[in-house]
Parts: sequence; C-alpha cells; structure tokens
Amino acid sequence: MKKKINLWTLLFIGPYFILFIIFFLIPAVFGIAVSFTEWDMYNTPEFIGLSNYNKILFDSSSIYYDQFRIGMGNTILFVLIAVPLCVFVPLLIAVLLNMKPRGHRVFQSVLYMPTLFSISAVMIIWSFLLSLSYGPFKTWFDMSTDLKSTQPWAWICIIGVTIWWCMGANMVIYVAALSGVPQEQLEAATIDGAGAVIRLFKIVIPNIRFQLLFTAITTTVAQFNIYGQPLMLTSGGPNNSTKVLMMYIQENAFGTGISNAGMSSAMAILMGLIIMLVSTVQFAMNRRSER
Repeated sequence: MKKKINLWTLLFIGPYFILFIIFFLIPAVFGIAVSFTEWDMYNTPEFIGLSNYNKILFDSSSIYYDQFRIGMGNTILFVLIAVPLCVFVPLLIAVLLNMKPRGHRVFQSVLYMPTLFSISAVMIIWSFLLSLSYGPFKTWFDMSTDLKSTQPWAWICIIGVTIWWCMGANMVIYVAALSGVPQEQLEAATIDGAGAVIRLFKIVIPNIRFQLLFTAITTTVAQFNIYGQPLMLTSGGPNNSTKVLMMYIQENAFGTGISNAGMSSAMAILMGLIIMLVSTVQFAMNRRSER
C-alpha cells in the first residue's frame, strides 16, 4: 500500500518537478555561474571572479555602477509607493463588496477583469488613453501636457496603471478571507459603539493577517520585477527617471550594443538577494506582531 501511495505521489508531483528543474533550477544555477564571467553570448565565457560585482557595487567610475544605482533607486521608489497601494486599495474594495451592495458580483467581475490581460495589452490600452495626439483623455479633460513625459505625472501614470491591472487578484483573496471573519465579533463591536474604521483595524485586519502577509510578499516580489509598464508607457523617461533595473538588465544582455550577459546576470542576482531580504524582513515583522 505504501509503495502504491509513493508511486501515485511521484506520478502527480513528477511533472511539476521536471518543469521546475528545467525552467527554474537549471537557469538559476546557470545565471549565477554566468555572473562570474565576461560573456557576450557568442564567444566562450571568460571567468573573472567577482569583477562584475565589484564594478556594480564599488567602482564609481564604471557605467554599470551608475546603472545599478539609478535603476535600483527607481525600482525601490516604485515598490515603496505601489506595494502599499496594491495591498490596501483592493482591501478597501473588498470590504465594500463584502457589504453586498446591489450588483456587487458584477462589480467584482469587472474589477477582476484587468488581471486577465497581458502587460502588453494593458500598456497599449493606456498608451492610447493617455496619448496627447489622439487619446480620449485629451478630449475629456482638455489636457495640454503629455503626462507620460513629465514628472511626477509619469510615475503617477505607471503606478495608477499598475494598481488598475494588479488589484483584482488581491481583491479576490480578500473577499474570500472576509467571509471568514466572525460576525459575532463585528456585531459586538457595533453594539459597543465602534465605528467602521475601528472595526476594520481592530477586528477585520487581525482576522485576515495571514492573507495580508501573503499578498504583501507576493506583491512585493512582483513589483520589484517591474519592466513592461515603464518600457511601454514612458520608455524610461523623462531623463531616465522611470528607468528601472530590469530595463538596464535587458539592455546590457540583449540591447543593440555589445552584449554583457555576465554583468546583467550579476545585476539580476543582486536584485534577487534584495527581494529575498525584503521578503524575510516582512515575514519577521509579521511574526513579531503575532507574538
């Protein structure tokens, strides 16, 4: 019986592990190895040790030092603004939907729909809407300034589009979590005179803290990998103020100039370590709050 269970277990999880090894583990190990080399993706990689990391982190005369500093700074700025909004805006919408107003299921479906679109489709839609030449926003609001080419409007556009695109997934998680909040606690708080805000922070949020932690970590990881929004909406402008690290990584590896895949891999590894550090801090803070 035990052998049969083990066989069925392997049959179910085997395909996943095969795909995991092929599409994640092998590329990850290969990327780490490449980060210690100088490689133009055509000739044989040349091992140079920690030279790529030294140029990125310590050599202020290197162009890669400036690229990493600017790209990582823009990425962190986006994450600091977008992640809280992508977590709490869907939460507020879920709370409103949980009150079950008329047509709440229709609103939930409509708000979730953008999540089904690809990033390229989303950016094409919003590039058209925000176009100063033929976009409907120009007609509706009599715009005379190209929002995508001026700050802080360029960041506002990117963050706004990101929230519109991503909030559906978190909203669905919160709607499901809110259905499990004990109604007797809410009723008791209401009888004691607690307002909606107090009930939200004292009863609702503590009861769904695990879902909040999950969405906070997954949203943080996703937003650190921002690429399509600034690429297709602002092209990194104005003056590279929205050019994020993923754009520099792509340009160094696959740009029109000489490829430097080793440097791109080193930048990607450093960003991965930063994401792991931030996620660990988030998890540790949640564990401390639980205690």
